[in-house]
Amino acid sequence: MKKLLISLLFFSGLPGAENRFITIFIQDKPFFAEIADTPEKQITGLMFRTRIRADYGMLFVYAEEDTRSFWMKNTLIPLDIIYLNSDRQIVDMHCSVPPCRSDPCPSYTSALPARFVLEIRGGSAKELKLKIGDKIFIPID
Repeated sequence: MKKLLISLLFFSGLPGAENRFITIFIQDKPFFAEIADTPEKQITGLMFRTRIRADYGMLFVYAEEDTRSFWMKNTLIPLDIIYLNSDRQIVDMHCSVPPCRSDPCPSYTSALPARFVLEIRGGSAKELKLKIGDKIFIPID
């Protein structure tokens, strides 16, 4: 718990930091999620990152549910892309999606409408045994 509080203070206390972070819970395991809630942040996503921690992710937040499509252009590490509806239930997943090495990059589209999309380190969904219908605790509206 102490580590969680220190991390939250660190992320929220950076002077001039434009990025916002929240703690989400996947099966009672805390993940520090960077929020992508503007078009600019959603376009950039996790591009150019050479690694991410096992307890880190990026949460894409949209105003309403819709079919979502992601690609891995300029993404350097494999990611799990998890699509969630307004009830925070997993409606689709693309696991261990590899970086795109050349154009055109394939798109990874949700099978059902999603309001949230969570990107975490590739292989994490399998390690956590996530499945369609599981809920993820996301403390935002």
